Amino acid sequence: MKIALRNYRHTDFETLHRIDQACYASDTAYSRAELGTYLGFRGAECVVAEVATDADAAAANNRAQDSSQNAARIIGFSISARRGDHGHIITMDVLEEFRRSGIGSALLAEIEKRLVAAGVQRVGLETATDNEAGIAFWRRHGYVSVGVKKGYYAGRRDAYYMTKAVSPEAKPAGPEPGTPHARTGRKRLANSNRKR
Repeated sequence: MKIALRNYRHTDFETLHRIDQACYASDTAYSRAELGTYLGFRGAECVVAEVATDADAAAANNRAQDSSQNAARIIGFSISARRGDHGHIITMDVLEEFRRSGIGSALLAEIEKRLVAAGVQRVGLETATDNEAGIAFWRRHGYVSVGVKKGYYAGRRDAYYMTKAVSPEAKPAGPEPGTPHARTGRKRLANSNRKR
């Protein structure tokens, strides 16, 4: 399976929304308006992961020279935002059938690389305190919990705030600066901080 990472295109929007709906429970999944808002944040960036399926590859071979046809399937994406030297991972979505195959790690590495190139020194995120797989993923990639946000998800579920230094000059971990809240744990846009 060959994975390709690329920048978000406006034509991806409905596919990304469907993926988000498939990845998260209804009380956590983004509405179209919320997803559009996060994609439009100043300093936001979205990286899309796609893979060529066997049918897509055969169709691409049949089309040969027609490069206007896209022979890949979007299987995940990540949105980040930055303000000053602080970055925030808003969401990380990978379709269930493609999880545990390195796609999340590839998306994260690309997002972190882009944030560092933009001058970010520390990256933060939220993840639900009962999301054992998510917590293990973030810890494996060097994120540490620096606090708990009570009632973070729909006012009912708590989230860990996790952070990671991505440059040698990073300041010690502390309270989250005023970056867009999101939801790798999930969100709360109603109060301007709905997250995953």
